Amino acid sequence: MSTEVERFFSELSPLAEGVSSFRPRVQQRAMALAVADAIRDNAILVVEAGTGTGKTFAYLVPALLNGGKVIISTGTKNLQDQLFQKDLPMVRDALRVSLTTALLKGRSNYVCHYHLEQAMSDGRFATREDIRHLGKIKKYAKVTQTGDKSGLVDVPENAPIWLHVTSTRDNCLGQECPAHDECFVLKARAEAMKADVVVVNHHLFFADVMLRDEGVAELLPACNTVVFDEAHQLPETASLFFGDNLSTAQLLDLARDARLEAAASAKDFAPLPKAADALEKAAKDLRLVFKKEERLPALAMERFRDWLPALKVLEEKLKELNTLLQTQAERSEGLENCSVRGQAFLAQLTKWQGVDNDGFVRWLEVFHHTLQLNLTPLSIADIFEKQIGSQPRAWIFTSATLAVKQNFSHYQTEMGLLKAQTACWDSPFNYAEQALLYVPQNLPEPNSDGYTEAVVQAALPMLAASQGRAFMLFTSLRAMQRAHEILQAEFEVRGWTFPLLLQGESSRNELLTRFRTLGNAVLLGSQSFWEGVDVRGDALSLVIIDKLPFAPPDDPVLAARIAQLNQQGRNAFMEYQLPRTIITLKQGAGRLIRDENDRGVLMICDPRLISKQYGKRIWQSLPPMKRTRDEQVAVDFFKPQPTTV
Repeated sequence: MSTEVERFFSELSPLAEGVSSFRPRVQQRAMALAVADAIRDNAILVVEAGTGTGKTFAYLVPALLNGGKVIISTGTKNLQDQLFQKDLPMVRDALRVSLTTALLKGRSNYVCHYHLEQAMSDGRFATREDIRHLGKIKKYAKVTQTGDKSGLVDVPENAPIWLHVTSTRDNCLGQECPAHDECFVLKARAEAMKADVVVVNHHLFFADVMLRDEGVAELLPACNTVVFDEAHQLPETASLFFGDNLSTAQLLDLARDARLEAAASAKDFAPLPKAADALEKAAKDLRLVFKKEERLPALAMERFRDWLPALKVLEEKLKELNTLLQTQAERSEGLENCSVRGQAFLAQLTKWQGVDNDGFVRWLEVFHHTLQLNLTPLSIADIFEKQIGSQPRAWIFTSATLAVKQNFSHYQTEMGLLKAQTACWDSPFNYAEQALLYVPQNLPEPNSDGYTEAVVQAALPMLAASQGRAFMLFTSLRAMQRAHEILQAEFEVRGWTFPLLLQGESSRNELLTRFRTLGNAVLLGSQSFWEGVDVRGDALSLVIIDKLPFAPPDDPVLAARIAQLNQQGRNAFMEYQLPRTIITLKQGAGRLIRDENDRGVLMICDPRLISKQYGKRIWQSLPPMKRTRDEQVAVDFFKPQPTTV
């Protein structure tokens, strides 16, 4: 297959004829050959390919030419849609291969006929907008072939009503569902079973591998190649699914469903809806123990006087509801489902409170509307290694950010991939000419008061020089909000008219569309803008990063993993914290140069990049751009370039 792969990455290849943006690249061809070899040998391959390599084509071409069943898992649903709707058809047509493809998402992305009918009959909704959206979903369900909520553009994907008209692993009735034969989830799974290439996302893949829930487990036995794109996200996703969690939102859903099912099938049994109401109140009271959103280790609960009493009441009310559900379960499939869920939730609650949780971190996460109890494994390496070693097949892990100075040991150790082959290719872009790394002088230490104010003051001359056209990326929402307040005042004083966009004002896609269209905007973002964002051309010419993105040391999972490594006599900072920080920083830095014609400045404000011994290790892991600490040199980089005749 290698000869055939090489032919497809030459100047005269069908890709060059069929894809206008295709350019032969040495790195892309080399990566494609490495992937072809891994597929041939059923090997595990970990690949870092710098921005602009064209890694999507580099794994698609050998995978499609080889044939057999292929699963491609992406980091986000947006990337999943792009791959399925654009990249995959483009390569398939260029290669002239006859392959069927399917897109498979988690069940919460598909309209559920049963829960749609339940919602229509319930009629209790918070807003008129919910009622209006429900009518649109009802009409959509009658005409759509897929039931995918992304196909209904008139109802936002984050609209609250979707929670009422889609199913979850907990409340799906399975074969007992009266709408089983027309189920959109089952239809999507059936198409995936028949398809040669199936596109999923990481959350779906791991939910299924661990929970046998979403249909991927059925695909794996017949599959000869699995590709993880944006594979740097896997450690966090795998940790989530290799652990266990229970949220007050799940308990509220149980209470709601128990009320609905009681109204439909047990109207003569008054204690049931009362018990559901009592569980709902107990779940809400438990969440109200906490005044702010935060992540807390279980031991920290001693600080909250109302915690244990509220937890005890919740457990009692769940037991009471379970007892009543068991007496009524035979009256309908829905009541039986609620009974099974209630017992499972009680088991999870008991497990979370147990002391025999060796190898796991017990912690809580407080969100705006819900509280989640988590058990997270200290290490996922052994679990994942067993999962991928069950049958011979090729496993490809690829991203623009997996290595530290071309060393993959951190990623391999964390993921249990010590036997994997590795390869690293730098970006084909000319960073030495296209980009400049600027670290300002005289900034205070990042943990000092007034640091965000100092960052903004250092950024102002650069924003003036770039005429807007900037991303400002922050390591915390608080710093982002504070910087936005300062910039609003500074823009007004200076009479600047650059549009100022802030994460959270609207969806990420809407903000990016506005940013590209405006052409001179300044966008302030936190975590969700550090990766998966592609803005090419002059609209983005300056990326400012406020701090090195070290994870907060008080994060319960991080703190437990650091403690474990240190107890083993290892250096947790150098082996774990620093590599994670470098990979995240590389993602943020990667927003700047997205095209061979892009040009701009990467401004990292954190003085530790220079003052700390580990700083050199960080900047040496970034693309090879010129470096300066001189503000004037950075400002001059934006002056018009002399044209060559």
